[in-house]
Amino acid sequence: MFNKILTTFPILTTERLTLRQPSQSDVQEIFSLRSDVNVNKYLGRSLTETTDEALTFIQKVNEGFKNNKGLYWGITISDNKKLVGTICLFNFSDDLKTCEIGYELLPDYQQQGIMNEALKKILDFTFQTLEIQTIEAFTHKDNLSSTQLLEKFHFEKTTFIDETDPNLIAFYLSNKK
Repeated sequence: MFNKILTTFPILTTERLTLRQPSQSDVQEIFSLRSDVNVNKYLGRSLTETTDEALTFIQKVNEGFKNNKGLYWGITISDNKKLVGTICLFNFSDDLKTCEIGYELLPDYQQQGIMNEALKKILDFTFQTLEIQTIEAFTHKDNLSSTQLLEKFHFEKTTFIDETDPNLIAFYLSNKK
C-alpha cells in the first residue's frame, strides 16, 4: 500500500518542528502523553501505567508502518529533539483514497501553534505525496481546541454519529487539487 510510495519512514520538517518516527529513546515522553489525564480527557483510552506499556506502544506503531497500517510521527521542536506530541495517519482505505488523522500534544506545549504547524505539514504530505483524497478526523464534542484546529484547516463537520461514542464529532477534508 503506502510502502510502495514510501521506502523509508518520512521525516518532515517545518520552520520550528521535526516530525519523525518515534524511537525507544522517546519512551518517557510517550509515557507522559499517554498517561496524562488532560491529554487523554477526550480520547476515550485507558491511561498508560508503565514505561514498559509505552515502549510496547512505540514498537506497535513502528510495526504499523512496516505493515501498511499507519504513519505515526513524533513531534519535536527542532532545536531540542525532545518529543512534545504526536500526529498520525491510520485507518487507510484499501484503495488508499481515505485515511484518518489523530494528534496529541503535551500540555506545556499547547496553545503555541505547534499542532497548527504540524497539521499543515501532514495535510500537505498526505494530499501531495500519498495522494489521499479525503482525510477524516474525529474529536470529542467538548474538545474545542481540536474542533477549532480542524475548522481552521477547512475540515467540514459531517452528520455521522458513532454509535459506540455519540460524543464524537466527525470531520472530513477533501483534497482540492
